[in-house]
Amino acid sequence: MGWSLAFSGDPAGGKARAAYRLRRHHSIHHPCLGLDRDPPYSAIGGEQSVSWQALDELKQQIPLLGYLEAHDWRPVRRLSRGRWMGLCPLHDDRKPSFLVDPAKSLFYCYGCGRGGDVIRFVEIHRQVKFPQALALLQQWRGLAPLLHEAGRFYRVQLHRHAEAVAYLRQRGLRSPELIEHMRIGYAPGSCLRAWLTQLGYPLSALRQAGLVSAVGYDTYTHRIVFPLPGNLYGRSISASGPPHRFLPGTKGGLYAWEQVRQYQEVILVEGLFDYAVLWQAGFHNVTCSMGNHLNAYQFQQLCDGTRTVYLAFDADNNGSGQQAAQRLACRLREQGLNTRRVSLPDGHDPNSFFVQGGGAQQLQCLLQEARP
Repeated sequence: MGWSLAFSGDPAGGKARAAYRLRRHHSIHHPCLGLDRDPPYSAIGGEQSVSWQALDELKQQIPLLGYLEAHDWRPVRRLSRGRWMGLCPLHDDRKPSFLVDPAKSLFYCYGCGRGGDVIRFVEIHRQVKFPQALALLQQWRGLAPLLHEAGRFYRVQLHRHAEAVAYLRQRGLRSPELIEHMRIGYAPGSCLRAWLTQLGYPLSALRQAGLVSAVGYDTYTHRIVFPLPGNLYGRSISASGPPHRFLPGTKGGLYAWEQVRQYQEVILVEGLFDYAVLWQAGFHNVTCSMGNHLNAYQFQQLCDGTRTVYLAFDADNNGSGQQAAQRLACRLREQGLNTRRVSLPDGHDPNSFFVQGGGAQQLQCLLQEARP
């Protein structure tokens, strides 16, 4: 697609006014996107010039379908000419209305009427302007392939190390389907760097991603690894190291949200091992915030539709989990959502509840007894 875009800012009354000019060279108009009427990207203030050659290169390097699937979007139905239809991640969608054309790397939602390319998708999905969307994509472009290779390496290691498999069983994770669903791996330490440099990644890139330390040692050692969009979470199986660790950067959104947001009732837990035992027990409407304090993006995700949220936070002896659940419940009710706080036995989290003999039927009873 050949486009030319220029931004100019001229002060008026002490305020900068953003203006843009869109000029089409030669492109195939997509009737759903309405490019004859509206600019494809948001306008920004101030002087700004954009190289469309650079934008085209970025979009070629980040195919829209690949980006969507990496963020847990799943197609529901295959259409003609290789196109796909699924639930829209941009609004509360109950019936698949989100069309993706991989050949053109374009999307259009017949429900909310929005469409465009991968840059426009990031603008809308993350509620950011054009330059911030570019920065997010450029960061993801550099990090995603590296983290993908690291995650793939860790998954291979999992079944090569009996101590890792034993730890998963100790935490109640036994289902091969679950391990595949969460793409769980294991970091034994002292071997990831060699593998990635053999693939051609420079040591500087590994350091920048946080996969190796400043002196060149593997960052994750003796850790169960869960891949996340733009990050890796590592849970130590040894008492000697910090139990929880993320790579530099944000922990991102709610876990597997694109697969969960279709449900009218959602269970929110704190940890990934909590998520794992619930999913394994058949509660596929569960998601995880990786802590009891939601970031702004996670809160926005919970509020993107009308639903009931069951808060199954830890029943800590110091009360911190239940206090956080109460605060979150108040915030969610202010946004018009129904909330229920699940009361686990004292001292338990969902993972320990299942490990120590609880089952799906007992948890279902707790959900039914949950209070606002």
